[in-house]
Amino acid sequence: MINFVRDIPINKKEFKLLISPKFFLVILVSIPSAIIADYFNVPLAWMIGPMIITSIAALAGLKIIMPRLALSSVLIILGLYIGNYIDQNLFNQMLDWIWTTLIMLIYIIISIYVVSKYLQKFSGYQKKASIFSAAPGALGPLIILAEYEKSDLSQVATSHLIRLIIIITVFPFIIVSSSNQEALIINDYNYMAQDHFNLALLIVGSLILIFIFDKIKVPAALLSGTLVASGILQITEVASYKLPETTINFCLLVLGASVGCRFANKTIKEIANNSLHSVVATVILVILGLLAAYFANFFVENSLMTLILAFCPGGIYEVAVIAIAFDLEPDFVAFHHIIRLLFILFTVPVFLKVIEKFKK
Repeated sequence: MINFVRDIPINKKEFKLLISPKFFLVILVSIPSAIIADYFNVPLAWMIGPMIITSIAALAGLKIIMPRLALSSVLIILGLYIGNYIDQNLFNQMLDWIWTTLIMLIYIIISIYVVSKYLQKFSGYQKKASIFSAAPGALGPLIILAEYEKSDLSQVATSHLIRLIIIITVFPFIIVSSSNQEALIINDYNYMAQDHFNLALLIVGSLILIFIFDKIKVPAALLSGTLVASGILQITEVASYKLPETTINFCLLVLGASVGCRFANKTIKEIANNSLHSVVATVILVILGLLAAYFANFFVENSLMTLILAFCPGGIYEVAVIAIAFDLEPDFVAFHHIIRLLFILFTVPVFLKVIEKFKK
């Protein structure tokens, strides 16, 4: 079988991974860790618990894996869930987000410049590797570009992974401690009240747009394609479907475990060598993100916590789940993270060209 798109590998190998002992082990350790974290009232317990335990398991040498097909399926579900927030008012609001979009671009440029200079001066990163490591997000595309530029992939990947773990672990606690936001309470869900044919239409429409977005190289095609499809079908009143809130826990578990599984090919020494400077780089990015959120607060009426998530230097899918879990305007957050990905893919090559120019 042929892959539908790069991020949805529908082939025999992926189906084998779904029933493999490596994936079974991920689920086996993730569920108890989520339950334990939930028992101790850890925010986003179903993501943080699996993330921590799978990270430890991977670094300890256990053979674990997160099949791309499983992760892709969850990301589509996540997109459909956020799609529930999309209506005509959202498109009207996008005109009000021009200034926050501009602030996002300025934030990215300053972040890459400041953090790359820090990494070059204090951690010995080469210029190109420092730029790839300094960008606030877009790990997948940056790894591909870093490999093409013959940069240190280990430094780039480790920097982003450590940053992602810090963001996922710390930000839910910040939200809980500094605001009245609490994780959504899962209510009873009436399956029979839903039109399941509409769900089929949403899935088919999403897959079509994911395919198109993937071909034209739109960042985060799984999320952006699903969001646009959901928006079009719901605004035109062709199809709408409210997913049960229990799906969030499922998404949290898979996303958290997928982060931990990325350490499968890393060594403790490798992580230790990059951890200190990665933590400092993360602190710098978060401070710059907070400043960006503060300035953005003068141009929009969104809550400050929503703006902080919008300018958070974490993964688009992971941060989107945090926004959903705490009901912090997921449409606004997801929109700005997709814009951030576009800007990063635009600005990083510019930085690289500047470096090449000064070399001559």
